[in-house]
Amino acid sequence: MRAIVIEENGGPEVLRLAERDDPAPGPGEVLIDVEARGVNFIDIYQRSGLYDVPLPYVPGMEGAGVVAAVGEGVTDLSVGQRVGWAMAPGAYAEQAVVKASLVVPVPDAVSAEQAAALLLQGMTAHYLVRSVYPVAEGDTVLVHAAAGGTGLLVTQLAKERGARVIGTVSTEEKERIARGAGADEVVRYTETPVAEAVRDLTGGEGVAAVYDGVGRDTFDASLASLRPRGVLALFGQSSGEVAPVDPQRLNSAGSVYLTRPSLAYFVADREELLGRAGDLFALVGEGRLDVRIGGRYPLSDAGRAQSDLASRRTTGKLLLV
Repeated sequence: MRAIVIEENGGPEVLRLAERDDPAPGPGEVLIDVEARGVNFIDIYQRSGLYDVPLPYVPGMEGAGVVAAVGEGVTDLSVGQRVGWAMAPGAYAEQAVVKASLVVPVPDAVSAEQAAALLLQGMTAHYLVRSVYPVAEGDTVLVHAAAGGTGLLVTQLAKERGARVIGTVSTEEKERIARGAGADEVVRYTETPVAEAVRDLTGGEGVAAVYDGVGRDTFDASLASLRPRGVLALFGQSSGEVAPVDPQRLNSAGSVYLTRPSLAYFVADREELLGRAGDLFALVGEGRLDVRIGGRYPLSDAGRAQSDLASRRTTGKLLLV
């Protein structure tokens, strides 16, 4: 089979297409014929060495396809079943072996592309809005990179719960996309200081929560945008790592809360995993959640896909198909 193999950390050029032996599932595993693969910032962090992974390896933490074989002890998945997964490596390949405990059934109403575009970012949006800060009717929240893959989903899920959403974007086109997802107000951070705009839009009060996947470039504005006892959910660092923070800053900002969550801890057991994925698939099937595909690339163009994602000029989700 063909797969992208990384033998050394570096730039997009280390993503090389190679022939590998066909894999086989072991006990508790399934073999999946992969039809679509999500491209995520975690793939870039692992490729660059920011997140340590053993080399060589096949990247890609999210995919969807059809079960080709099941290993010993797997009873709730079967050959020919449509499935998807997140938070397990190996998606940048024609076939992937994945622990059965991480694989979820994909209903007929959801395409393989939708599933591959939804699971990692969608479940991230789900835990942010439902668990990290459970959005309530009437809350105002701030969503950074609101036209990105995760931002669009966070915006929609927050609106589902009755929130007023303020989104940040860089361009007029991204503003149009964010508003199309339901953002009530949009701040172009290239033109207006974000915290100042948020204070103006909230009558000086600030927001109940900030969902920040950008990191270094947005952290100070995120902190300054919170209302007293608000929550800053720093779930990513697409612009770089945030410098160490003096806890006194949280006090000065109004006894606010800072958390650095990640998906693995919010799908830690299978019941929670199936619940979050099931909620998202149901919303898609009912037409209440739009999954925007921002770009489709052949497997051989994985480097270009990651470069486009890192440029922060894209919208929605990028896929390798």
